[in-house]
Amino acid sequence: MYAFFQGKFVPLADAKISVMTHALHYGTGCFEGIRSNWNETEAQLYIFRAADHFRRLHQSAHILHIQIAYGPDELCDIAVELVRRSGLKEDQYLRPLAYKSSEVVANLKAHTLEDDFLMFVVPLGNYLDPSKGVHCATSSWRRIDDMSIPPRAKVTGAYINSVLAKTEAVQSGFDEAILLNADGHVAEGTGENLFLVFDGKLITPGATENVLKGITRDTVIELAREELGIETEERPVDRTELYIADESFLTGTAAHLTPVTKVDHRNVGNGEIGPITKRLQDLYFDVIRGINKKYIDWCLPALGEDGRVQAGAEAQGRTARA
Repeated sequence: MYAFFQGKFVPLADAKISVMTHALHYGTGCFEGIRSNWNETEAQLYIFRAADHFRRLHQSAHILHIQIAYGPDELCDIAVELVRRSGLKEDQYLRPLAYKSSEVVANLKAHTLEDDFLMFVVPLGNYLDPSKGVHCATSSWRRIDDMSIPPRAKVTGAYINSVLAKTEAVQSGFDEAILLNADGHVAEGTGENLFLVFDGKLITPGATENVLKGITRDTVIELAREELGIETEERPVDRTELYIADESFLTGTAAHLTPVTKVDHRNVGNGEIGPITKRLQDLYFDVIRGINKKYIDWCLPALGEDGRVQAGAEAQGRTARA
């Protein structure tokens, strides 16, 4: 496996940082999770919505006073080269990280610290099992607030919030946790956005509910509208609505589109995967693997016909819609 580290491609085992690195001690970094999906029929790896992920990474970095030396198109090229070098013919996960690399302690002045960037790729199958429903718990931990740690940025240090909630849920016998915000409204899962289905309509917490505006979330909203004629309402969601929804599902790069069939020991709907959830799930998997050519502009091919690397900006074609 390989990493892009300190401006060059190196074996993953050689990409090491100092124990004094600022980001290690203070959480001063931001990241993305990007899927590279294997299409067996075409013998192709498609990186899903890479440019959108890298644009969001730049936004997160801007919030944290981090400068990234590479633009989104250059980052696409780096991602393609990493996937090609991996030599794997299976689903993979790309992790780009922009971080404060200064080897210093007792300095909380972000604008005075050095910046760096790295990215690596590893194999990754299903984070949650999308073929069956998961049982979620409403967490005792509250979702971080925009006035404390901005949830619209994927900040490394902020994910202790998710770690605490996920650990609590799994130790209590659940598959995943759902966090409420400071107002008591539903926010999101520990690494996923949440959707509910009521009377054939999608409901999801809005951006002001302290959620990360997920790229998978955006994908599902568009697929529901364009392919199923279903609109999505973004609004505050009460905890008890989790119990009485007709259907529910989680969305995220790692989690894909995973049905929620039970919350706090209560069935969602009939306790089975709902029809709208299943239709969206089938659409989504065809899209991310480049099978549905209507949305091929979202898919960046990593391998040429002869197995060689493609140029990222050229291979992706026109920019994604979102």
